[in-house]
Amino acid sequence: MRLTGSALRVTVFVGETDMWHHKPVYTEIVHRARRAGLAGASVFRGIEGFGASSLIHTVRLLSLSEDLPVAVVIVDTEERVRAFLPQLDELVAQGLVILDACEVIRYTGRDKGEQ
Repeated sequence: MRLTGSALRVTVFVGETDMWHHKPVYTEIVHRARRAGLAGASVFRGIEGFGASSLIHTVRLLSLSEDLPVAVVIVDTEERVRAFLPQLDELVAQGLVILDACEVIRYTGRDKGEQ
């Protein structure tokens, strides 16, 4: 797949312990994005944050360190990202989903033989 020029980035913010059928929500999002043929998805674990509840989650407080913020970032064409949004509606019960226009400068992968 070749992806350059105008694109759309969707970022999904959820809690690390948010679950979908006994699996982390972020894992389900990544697997669905792959099945949908999207260009790629990455998960980033936050070290501190708060959301709609205003409860701060941080690695510095042992009692809260089990539910750190997680961001899933997906970039693809606007058409493909918008087609994927209904799946996010199904998966994200609590969290934030945002869209940003972006420009892809370089998108390359490893050769199948490289590890």
